[in-house]
Amino acid sequence: MTITEMLGQGGLLTLLGMCVVFSFIIILIICMTALKAVVHALKLDKEAPVESTGSAAAPAAAKDDGAVVAAIAAAVREKLSV
Repeated sequence: MTITEMLGQGGLLTLLGMCVVFSFIIILIICMTALKAVVHALKLDKEAPVESTGSAAAPAAAKDDGAVVAAIAAAVREKLSV
């Protein structure tokens, strides 16, 4: 097998691999588009309302905003007075 034949086979294999990957990506895009249409048709794309519970971390953090601001202000005052 000569260098020319090996380069030809290498180029052919490269093109074949690129075509396989490109085909897979096209199929993936088609499936995602079809799934989007199904989800939209069944009205599953709406977000459900979030129930607030007293034990969640986010509402507790929202209540402590004043304390955080006061702590930051005190730290800045302390740093500026030194």
